[in-house]
Amino acid sequence: MKRNTSVLLTALMALMLCLGGCGSKETPSTAEPAAEPAPAEPAPAPDAPAEPEEAEVSEEGSDQEKADEVAALIDAIYVQVRTDDTDAQCAAAKAAWDALTDEQKELVEGEEADPDYFGRDTGDASKDDPLNQDEIGENELLVVSFGTSFNDSRVADIKGIEDALITANPTWSVRRAFTAQIIINHVQARDDEHIDNMEQALDRAVANGVKNLVIQPTHLMHGAEYDELMEAVETYQDQFESVKVAEPLLGEVGSDATVINADKKIVAEAVTAAAVEEAGYDSLDAAKEDGVAFVFLGHGTSHTAKVSYSQMQTQMGDLGYDNVFIGTVEGEPEETECEAVINAVAEAGYSKVILRPLMVVAGDHANNDMAGDDEDSWKSMFMASGKFDSVEAQIAGLGQIPSVQDLYVAHTAAVME
Repeated sequence: MKRNTSVLLTALMALMLCLGGCGSKETPSTAEPAAEPAPAEPAPAPDAPAEPEEAEVSEEGSDQEKADEVAALIDAIYVQVRTDDTDAQCAAAKAAWDALTDEQKELVEGEEADPDYFGRDTGDASKDDPLNQDEIGENELLVVSFGTSFNDSRVADIKGIEDALITANPTWSVRRAFTAQIIINHVQARDDEHIDNMEQALDRAVANGVKNLVIQPTHLMHGAEYDELMEAVETYQDQFESVKVAEPLLGEVGSDATVINADKKIVAEAVTAAAVEEAGYDSLDAAKEDGVAFVFLGHGTSHTAKVSYSQMQTQMGDLGYDNVFIGTVEGEPEETECEAVINAVAEAGYSKVILRPLMVVAGDHANNDMAGDDEDSWKSMFMASGKFDSVEAQIAGLGQIPSVQDLYVAHTAAVME
């Protein structure tokens, strides 16, 4: 019995010693599991682009998409018809443009849209006056122009004529209308300047109780734009006690190229004198002796009034201006297209050429079609012909010449009488 008890005690003591020794170590329930080794990342395929390049491609795509959105908004307002949505569309186009980065702006390209639509600096629009005020009174003189989005030209040429008419007619309220809705939208979207179109201006006159309406077109001739103006006025004829429309700048057209008049003579003398002075010569003869020819560039038209350009060439000849030539952007009439004029100037023996607009406003045609750097501009084509030592351009419209302004004043006075 004693022996059995002794064996049992010995076994219990051995068990306690084992438990005591194991208690000094962490049990599996409290120990942190060993970290498993991270799997090795597979090496990129030799032809797979690196991550930064993928991000760059994605960003470029995003930039082009944003630029395309702006181009679409510009194209939407590059239209000749005003709608109830026009004001909101103009504001949306400008806001979207302003939100682009400089790099994104360079990507803007649409049917009519390009970075110059909002980005080109054409001068300070705040110097202009849209003349769209109410409180007109009974007598209104509405000055109607095609218009221009070139701010400096609008101020110098169109506002120059309007200011002369305001000074000459202090008892009349002078107001403005443009016939080109495309230009109205451009100026409104870019500069927040609101100019009336013909319908808006005539509605404003009716709403203000105007009784006597005189309209002075600043158009060069009795062309398509003048015809459209007359059609618009006709629908409002019975809204006023009297409506009178003055002559455009060159007066009556005449039957053929030999028919000239006093208006054409005044304009011919005025534009030539201004060009000679700006070129630094004492006289046209002095320029001629120096081998200089002046080319005055009009717009051109398929309208029957295109004979007016031929008449101006006749007028220059009658004045003895042998080194003055008339051209047109559209090449109508055909003797006024660029190649024909280049040949005429070269055959006459002149080695220097000075280009200047025969346009009331020195806008897009003068800056781009005449004096631009593109290969199809008149300046570029004259230089590319290799027939001249120098070709220069003067950017100035007829509207800023005082004697031309006086001629408009005379045309207005004639119908007022």
